[in-house]
Amino acid sequence: MAPGTQVSARLKKNPLRHGKERIIEGILFSAAAFSVFVTAAIVYILLSESWVFFQTVPLRDFLFDTQWTPLFDDAHYGIMVLLSGTITSTAVALLVAIPFGTIIAIWLSEFAGFKTREIAKPVLELLGGVPTIIYGYFALIFVTPLLQKIWPDLPGFNLLSAGLVMGVMIIPYIASISEDAMRAVPMSLREGSYAMGATRFQTAIRVVMPAATSGIASAYILGISRAAGETMILAVAAGMQPNLTFDPSEPGATITSYIVQVALGDLPHGSIGYQTIFAAGLALLTMTLTFNMLGYWLRKRFREVY
Repeated sequence: MAPGTQVSARLKKNPLRHGKERIIEGILFSAAAFSVFVTAAIVYILLSESWVFFQTVPLRDFLFDTQWTPLFDDAHYGIMVLLSGTITSTAVALLVAIPFGTIIAIWLSEFAGFKTREIAKPVLELLGGVPTIIYGYFALIFVTPLLQKIWPDLPGFNLLSAGLVMGVMIIPYIASISEDAMRAVPMSLREGSYAMGATRFQTAIRVVMPAATSGIASAYILGISRAAGETMILAVAAGMQPNLTFDPSEPGATITSYIVQVALGDLPHGSIGYQTIFAAGLALLTMTLTFNMLGYWLRKRFREVY
């Protein structure tokens, strides 16, 4: 600034204004630090309590034993039994949620009119607000009897009906995030595709979706994590019977349903049976963290490509 030039009152240094900015900055930093602290505390609790568990149960038995009977006299601690139920139910849910969620996202983004989109999207997202216990009883009372008419030998508790309903539950998550990613694609890409003679469907499939791949991948990863962490649907409809199987027509237990079963029981705090919920929780956290890291890698890679 040239010598002698006067500074307007708006631009003059104002200690009060700078003090307010520092306070706001501190509040924002505290909020971010709090979320990091909570995450670190969760990891610390799981690791510390699991360490006590693994002092009694060898890691080899935990990973490779084919039975899960921690509450019996002849105790076995094979986490693969619970992982099989979690993986199977999650796979069934994704077979429903990914195709339907993607199709709905394409329709909302590229084909639905403005008014239709403004009505359809909030209605779709209402599915995400339904309590999961309601979905569980819907699977048990409606979906399972319906499947038994087609498949008479299907047991009353099974991973199939729970997985199907769980897939319906996570459709809004995948559809909404995927639609937001597609809507963020610049209109110039669409206009260039139309100028080359492409139809709206060809533009959606060959232009918009590849450009929004990172966001769509994030939606899929979120759906996987949401399905793997679901509790009440599986606790009600899957039977909570530890069973090493990847057959969705059989009953099974998942990590989350087992944690609910033990947490509501009468096991004394600090017993080896009670400590199993922390080891199981650590296994679930590791699995979801792996999916999240995979999603981060996919987003980074596709952003570099497109």
